[in-house]
Amino acid sequence: MAIFKAVILMLVLGGLIGVFLGIAGQKLYVKPDTRVEDVLAMLPGYNCGGCGNPGCAGMAAKLVEGAMTVDKCRPCKPEAREKIKAYLAEHQEA
Repeated sequence: MAIFKAVILMLVLGGLIGVFLGIAGQKLYVKPDTRVEDVLAMLPGYNCGGCGNPGCAGMAAKLVEGAMTVDKCRPCKPEAREKIKAYLAEHQEA
């Protein structure tokens, strides 16, 4: 009988914790920032290091932060530069 009570207690406790975690997951959800991935997709992807970063991912992060301008990317075509500038101007963090 004691084992039966322990099993029921663990099932109830597990259910309560599951409900709590489910509610907390919805209330505390943070929407991911996809701007770095979006800008990275617009860069040429050569990972040449000409901008002073070890690769295009580093440059994309700095572009989103506003710590660098897209003009530092030498292999980037002018049309792509304008596209990146427009994207960053449109998707500034509030």
